[in-house]
Amino acid sequence: MKTETLVRVMAGAMTLLSAALVYFVSPWWLLFTCFVGVNLLQSAVTGFCLPTWLLGKLGWVDSQGVIHWGGQP
Repeated sequence: MKTETLVRVMAGAMTLLSAALVYFVSPWWLLFTCFVGVNLLQSAVTGFCLPTWLLGKLGWVDSQGVIHWGGQP
C-alpha cells in the first residue's frame, strides 16, 4: 500500500467516524471533522503529513513510498 492511499483511507475513516459521533453522541464532534479537514489542507499546502512522517521514522516506507508493515525486509 502506498502512503497516499493510507492517508486517504485514514482521512475517510475519521470523517465517517466523526459523522457517526455527531449523530449518536453530540454536535461538538463536528470539531473533529474540522480538525481532519484542516490537517488535509495543511498537508496539501505544506507537503508535511504526520502519518507519513511517522511511518518513515519507523522505517516502514521504502524509497518509492510503499509501506512495509513491521519494517522493510
